[in-house]
Amino acid sequence: MKILVFGKNGQVGHELQRALLPLGEIIALDRNEVDFENKDALRQTASTYAADVIVNAAAYTAVDKAEEEEARAFRINAEAVEVLADYARYSGALLVHYSTDYVFDGSKTAPYVETDFTNPLNAYGRSKLAGEQAVQQGGCHHFIFRTSWVFSSHGNNFIKTIWRLGKERETLNVVADQIGAPTSAELIADVTALSIAAFYTDLLPEGIHHLASSGETSWYGLASYVVQKAHEKGIAMKLNKDNIKPIATEAYPLPAVRPRNSRLDNSSLSEKLGFLLPEWSLHVDRVIDQLIQAEA
Repeated sequence: MKILVFGKNGQVGHELQRALLPLGEIIALDRNEVDFENKDALRQTASTYAADVIVNAAAYTAVDKAEEEEARAFRINAEAVEVLADYARYSGALLVHYSTDYVFDGSKTAPYVETDFTNPLNAYGRSKLAGEQAVQQGGCHHFIFRTSWVFSSHGNNFIKTIWRLGKERETLNVVADQIGAPTSAELIADVTALSIAAFYTDLLPEGIHHLASSGETSWYGLASYVVQKAHEKGIAMKLNKDNIKPIATEAYPLPAVRPRNSRLDNSSLSEKLGFLLPEWSLHVDRVIDQLIQAEA
């Protein structure tokens, strides 16, 4: 099996290169090797490699900047995805694409299931929803994995920011009224590999699946957890969890509106694959250990 991965230097793309190895030959490309804003070049790249599976981990992810660059976000997150879906239909390839909790408005009081009404609040969410629709309407074999609050020891993310700020500051204000499940790139990549294998054995149906950790927390809860774990492991931190102040979203205004409820119900995917997706804290602990090892 030949697998073409776009976005190899991102958090998920980095982990995919490890997780997909048992499935076959991996060709991984980054933004310097293929321009997602050039449709013809993207189509030619897909045709050149003629993969059995295309995994699209490339995306425009600057949520706040997308408010000013919505057209560019749509070119990368929707129009380029339409090109990949069209090629996958033509070639018979399986297309794996990643989406986000931001396709929802967060007004639901329970975790979102795959069939819930979408209503993105910001430009990034609108572009990702358009990408989902491009895949669905493209007529190709596909998986769309919605995920949330992605983190890893590679790249930039909230956990690494808190790790840095914990060493620099004695106090910190963190939003406490946005709820979700931090989901590691490692978990996303591992489940992607299992899902591709399950597709070829007819164990997992095509379509949209919610791929997120189990459990829930807030950004404040996650920050407190990371700082507390650092202290328990003997890491020198100026900040302690008692000096992290929970604040409302309105106290930390940003250009892009975020959903208050980002919880994704992963029970359908868990049931179909035959195992429970782990609690968010398990992979947070793993990343904290990786950060400690990198500093040793």
